[in-house]
Amino acid sequence: MASRDLSHFPNQTKKVPFFLPLLSLLCFISIFAVLSYIRNTSSVPSQPHSSLEFRKPPGSDPTEPAGSCDYSDGTWIHDPNASPKYDNTCKEIFKGWNCISSNKSNGRKLVKWRWKPKHCDLPPFDPARFLEMYRDTSIGFIGDSLNRNMFVSLFCSLKRVSSEVKKWRPVGADRGFTFLQYNVTLAYHRTNLLARYGRWSANSNGGVLESLGYKEGYRVDVDIPVDTWLESLSFHDILIFNTGHWYWAPAKFDPMKSPLLFFENGQPVVPPVLPDVGLDMVMKHMVMFVEKRLKPGSIKFFRTQSPRHFEGGDWNQGGSCNRQNPLLPEQVEELFSLKNNGTNVEARLVNQHLYKALEGSGFHILDITHLSEFRADAHPSAAGGKKHDDCMHWCLPGITDTWNDLFIAQLNNVRFRTK
Repeated sequence: MASRDLSHFPNQTKKVPFFLPLLSLLCFISIFAVLSYIRNTSSVPSQPHSSLEFRKPPGSDPTEPAGSCDYSDGTWIHDPNASPKYDNTCKEIFKGWNCISSNKSNGRKLVKWRWKPKHCDLPPFDPARFLEMYRDTSIGFIGDSLNRNMFVSLFCSLKRVSSEVKKWRPVGADRGFTFLQYNVTLAYHRTNLLARYGRWSANSNGGVLESLGYKEGYRVDVDIPVDTWLESLSFHDILIFNTGHWYWAPAKFDPMKSPLLFFENGQPVVPPVLPDVGLDMVMKHMVMFVEKRLKPGSIKFFRTQSPRHFEGGDWNQGGSCNRQNPLLPEQVEELFSLKNNGTNVEARLVNQHLYKALEGSGFHILDITHLSEFRADAHPSAAGGKKHDDCMHWCLPGITDTWNDLFIAQLNNVRFRTK
């Protein structure tokens, strides 16, 4: 979590403004309205996946319906002959995600499941063919640790067929590698909120937030990208963004002790807004920024929310994820339905905000949420090396390999359409 201090507000008089009662009332009304909106959206159906429809590949079953295919709608099929593109010896796998090396009971079994879309197939991508097709290409993953999960999966898949790799990090990147034979670069740019943020504390000379009783928190500049990915838009040819988890993270941003305080044009947003409204503001500005600054010809994706699978409580309430097999459809709905407002409802709520912000933009939506909702068995759980079960990140090898199959199928489709 970022710890550097950001600039405080300009000095202001200690005198409490005469409009304080009105301001407090407006703040209360704003919070009430937002909470009412959240309750009302509990009945909103999932967004359509039209942006994930593809042409049927050559050689497809002629008995299948003609036209496009939605790869995000399907089921997991047990395939005892399935094998991952890499194994647990890939050194880039974070220790807490290496479920085979950490002896998770189903670490080897969880890769024996294959995602089968309803009206087509999603074949595993061919790493050697991918490297050949995308010579002289740079790919950037921009987001939180779940995007690193996906980045590591792709790197390990490619490393298995091309070992001549050099560590090289573009400006701002947390990790980066170039496959020298093909001049293909993969990089991961860490950013939790997409926007710049850092600790904020009350100014002794007072200010608007101070007058409302705020003493500390995290300042989020909704219109300023964090510098870890600022320069990536002029370098990468293909980008995969994600965000959302940290906006629903009261353990990291305590709403009472250290809330997210949103700023726009250098000034605090008053009355202060809740994190979901702040996410909308950040997404609006970041989408516009990317559309304006991305180099011509680049392809940009936004990945939907990765679901968590805590049962029996949240991560800090003794929640666990001890499933040995994928969930059944009715179990998925029980865990993730907005109507139930359960521990893991975050994924579908965040997606509503993402779809709204991305509508009409040039982003391609990579929808991995529904296919991932079934895989309560594929998290590190107690084998993640933490004091609590890790039911958020994914084992590697594991489900993020399927994310990359879907990503590359969609990437190839976009590339085919634009040529």
